[in-house]
Amino acid sequence: MISWYHSWIAAIRIARRDAWRSKGRSALVLSMIALPIIGVSAADLTVRSAELSPEQKVSRQIGAADARLIEPEVTGPVYQDVEGRNSMPVGGFDKYTPAAEPHPNVLASAIPAGAQSLKDSTAHAKIRTRYGLLDTDLREIDASGPLVKGMIELKRGRLPQEAGEVIATPAFLEESGFFVGSEFRARGSETWYQIVGAYELPSELKKTEVLAPPGTLLAPLDKAFQAAGVPGLVATDSYLVKVGGDGFTWNMVKALNAKSVQVVSRAVYVDPPAESEVPYITQQKELGYYTPDNGLPTTELAVLATVVGLAMLEICLLAGPAFAVGARRSRRQLGLVGANGGDRRHIRAIVLSGGLVIGAAAAVGGTVLGVALTLGLRPVLEEYMGARFGGFTFRPLEILGIALLAVVTGLLAAVAPAVTASRQTVLASLTGRRGVRRANRVLPVLGLIALAVGAAIALYGTASRMGSTVVAGGSAIAELGIVALTPVLVGLFGRLGRWLPLSPRLALRDAVRNRGRTAPAVAAVLAAVAGTVAVATYQHSSEIQARHEYVADLPDGVGMVAIHELGRGKDMGAVREAVTQELPLSVRADVGYISYGKPGCERLTGPEGCGRADIIRPREQRCPLYEAKDGIDSFSAAQRKELRKDPRCTYNRHSAQFVAVVADEKLLTALAVTDPGAVSALKEGKGVSFDRRNVKDGKVTVRLIDNKNEVFEPGVDPKGEDKVFAVHQAPDGAEGYGLELVLPPSAAQNAGLRVLPYASYFTLDGTATSRQKQRVAARIDQIGVEAPVTIEAGYQAEPDITGLALTLFAGLVTIGAAGIATGLAQADAESDLKTLAAVGAPPRVRRTLSGFQCGVVALMGVVLGSAAGILPGVGLRLVQRRETEHLMEMAGDANDRLYVPIAVPWETLGGLLVVVPLGAALLAALVTKSSGAMARREAG
Repeated sequence: MISWYHSWIAAIRIARRDAWRSKGRSALVLSMIALPIIGVSAADLTVRSAELSPEQKVSRQIGAADARLIEPEVTGPVYQDVEGRNSMPVGGFDKYTPAAEPHPNVLASAIPAGAQSLKDSTAHAKIRTRYGLLDTDLREIDASGPLVKGMIELKRGRLPQEAGEVIATPAFLEESGFFVGSEFRARGSETWYQIVGAYELPSELKKTEVLAPPGTLLAPLDKAFQAAGVPGLVATDSYLVKVGGDGFTWNMVKALNAKSVQVVSRAVYVDPPAESEVPYITQQKELGYYTPDNGLPTTELAVLATVVGLAMLEICLLAGPAFAVGARRSRRQLGLVGANGGDRRHIRAIVLSGGLVIGAAAAVGGTVLGVALTLGLRPVLEEYMGARFGGFTFRPLEILGIALLAVVTGLLAAVAPAVTASRQTVLASLTGRRGVRRANRVLPVLGLIALAVGAAIALYGTASRMGSTVVAGGSAIAELGIVALTPVLVGLFGRLGRWLPLSPRLALRDAVRNRGRTAPAVAAVLAAVAGTVAVATYQHSSEIQARHEYVADLPDGVGMVAIHELGRGKDMGAVREAVTQELPLSVRADVGYISYGKPGCERLTGPEGCGRADIIRPREQRCPLYEAKDGIDSFSAAQRKELRKDPRCTYNRHSAQFVAVVADEKLLTALAVTDPGAVSALKEGKGVSFDRRNVKDGKVTVRLIDNKNEVFEPGVDPKGEDKVFAVHQAPDGAEGYGLELVLPPSAAQNAGLRVLPYASYFTLDGTATSRQKQRVAARIDQIGVEAPVTIEAGYQAEPDITGLALTLFAGLVTIGAAGIATGLAQADAESDLKTLAAVGAPPRVRRTLSGFQCGVVALMGVVLGSAAGILPGVGLRLVQRRETEHLMEMAGDANDRLYVPIAVPWETLGGLLVVVPLGAALLAALVTKSSGAMARREAG
């Protein structure tokens, strides 16, 4: 026992001294093990710190109170979820009948007797800033009250204490150009307010909000607005309540739900009841709408497991050859151990101790750097997410497990070199002879089998219940198969050398000749790139799906200004002029609407006798679901499902105030319609239809309908005067964004229609800044009309801390693997460089050869990794497609609306194929010495 202990102590001492003596090689091995540890620990700390505990989540909503009482959107008894975010009428919306007159003080009357309460009121208004008008959220609450603690955080200045004093969020100060001490007033009010402090909402850092003491902001502004003829404020009230004791229990919440009050309860949020005790969930299950929230999606967990698993595999793949290189460079020392009586067990212990020493150092260094990286990036990540972390969450067991993983992988990576070194004879170790090795023919066969079996398992996982888990497991097996095939694939790459110039040909032949070093390095880069590609493929496909599901009001970058008060059409010219002067317009299309009825009907809600213009669709081209006497209830669920696939029942995702408008061809430019036939049609006096269901024999019927005594019945057309227009049908790819018919002014005039100004669509020459938008809003306000300017910003991806951590981690490991593979190749090829120096090769040749050696390794790894990483990404998307299809079938939606794309991130792949090999080659060329000492003959 004592002998075993002392022998290991001696082996660890020898390994530590050897590692310190060969600092460069030790640093490479340590970096290879520490790099994934840095990424995993930083990702773990970041995700855990960003996660809020139930107590933290509810505190940011209700402060130190026990509950927040909210008036739901519906009247009457409701069911709510345990978080208090969602509610629905008892019996569902199909049986819901709004109350004629809701209770005026339902919230105040629901506060329990003796409870401490605080009113929280919010509204929305336009504030005059240094640049113009800015839409801002207004809030009234006693910020100094004890119940508010945890909801807001004062950053500078002080809290408001009296009327005329407010505090504002940093986002408001940045957008408005104000600072603490500035004064401002709202549109339509002459009362000035002074900003005495800045505060932030921990979960809404980008929100523009102004806060004032109760009764000092909303009521005075509402009174001023009404006096100025500006629409009054629409305030939303809620109450923070503290009852003490056990807080607001679930029974108390259900009792208030019966009184039409929605509750966010701390006690329920922190300790939620079972699903069987939540009527909201029970009713949703009965209606077929319930989808459980299991936290992090299974697919993302599978991606995380795949990336981390590949990173650990990479450690073993690259650190193992690094230990083998170290063992070969220390073979004389190991031979001396054997010559002095040491047996194979001692030699194995020395090499394994090297893995233990390096693994322990990597564990400590990687964990410390991971913590430092998390702390350093925390402010940047918080601003990116728009929310503060809950704190620095350090889970010792998780971090200890990650650190132990480094030690274990260090030992595992040293196992094969230890066995190989122990099998060498003392004479071979002292003379430096490696002997003749035969190629392993079994490994490639096993690799092919693993590749086929893994791909089959992943394919099966796309249709199984444990889809994501099976796909991840099958993908990992397939990756191992490709790793086993790497030596053969490296040999195949070597056949390309005959067409290459001298330096890359020498580099490629050197890589093929030293497969024991090349294959693991290539496999390590392969594993890292495969993880990156898997994450990129999954995220890229998910983003395309989200972009498809996003409903844009207009093409990207296109804007619109419309007067809400249709009777103010005479002011539209001034509005258009303001927009033209304040924004960088490229094209402006003026649009009018068809007005019908006696004088005074210019307003949308005019006197009796006013009417409207509507498109009458031919009966045979209408959807049967809405033509039957009882409407959709006239059909069974199976019939409804089948009819939803009918092109006549296609749902229009866009909406517009008028489906038929009058405009010239500039509108087509604004709507991004490039059809030459549509442009020619408008110039020739013909209309353009965006919905072919309205067209029959090349014509569309517009009916002028008298709204007086009109009865709405399914299948019954309203009476009126018909106007028939010849139209050009726009191609299917053209989008009208809610507009179904565009008539040229000449056609409307020939038909005797009265056209009034309605809106203007415009394209921008560049982008509109926040200051420009504020200025145009102020100009329109001076005109005295309500005419908001909207500019379509397109799809905006939601910040995802998990996806960001995965991407950064995978990219870090990929670049690190290529760089460390570079150093490893140089360490093992030092003798070749000395030989080149001995035969008189100039420094340029040595630098070029070294660069190409590393570039070849990186290029082979990136090519193979790109192909291998697509498998898990595609498999996980197929699983998601199957799950989405199942949910849609349960909801009775049409299968043709299913859209779960699988898209390859070609830009990411192209960047990897160019940046990683080129970066590795340049790095190797830069660090290679211009001259080196000639190799000395080793003592025999």
